[in-house]
Amino acid sequence: MSKIISLALLLTAASAGFASATDLRKPYNWAIQSVKKESAPLHVKKVIKRAHTLLGIPYLWGGMSLDKGFDCSGMLVYLFKHEANIHLPRSTSAMLGAGLEKVARHQLEPGDAVFFSTRGGTRSNHVGLYIGDNRFIHAPRTGKTIRIDSLDNSYWKKTYTTARRF
Repeated sequence: MSKIISLALLLTAASAGFASATDLRKPYNWAIQSVKKESAPLHVKKVIKRAHTLLGIPYLWGGMSLDKGFDCSGMLVYLFKHEANIHLPRSTSAMLGAGLEKVARHQLEPGDAVFFSTRGGTRSNHVGLYIGDNRFIHAPRTGKTIRIDSLDNSYWKKTYTTARRF
């Protein structure tokens, strides 16, 4: 009897370190974070969940599709259109000029658009999706893929300009 129990314990311990076939099919499962129910409306949760599935898709200037890739604003347009039926302006500058609610950095909530000036100066030319915990998902630039970065990173802290809520 003790041999059977030992064998069962050994098999349980050995299988604990392996991912199931289902887990292996989930793209970037390690990156998916849940949004607290009380902290975000349903459409925001859907947008953020979908955004996590885009991780690793290549940047493409002017891109707005799963097949070819996304640029920064194209990614937000795609997400909000398909997951929340919210039609955003196509470009970063148009988003900023659309009269959307401005959000102070210390009041960011998941689903807010965060804007950056990556070319120097004060004009914003890059946008990402804030996902909470001082992190955002974005399509950075040619040669890179959609990824998660931190607003605490010195580069993003220096280039951050503003945020908007949809």
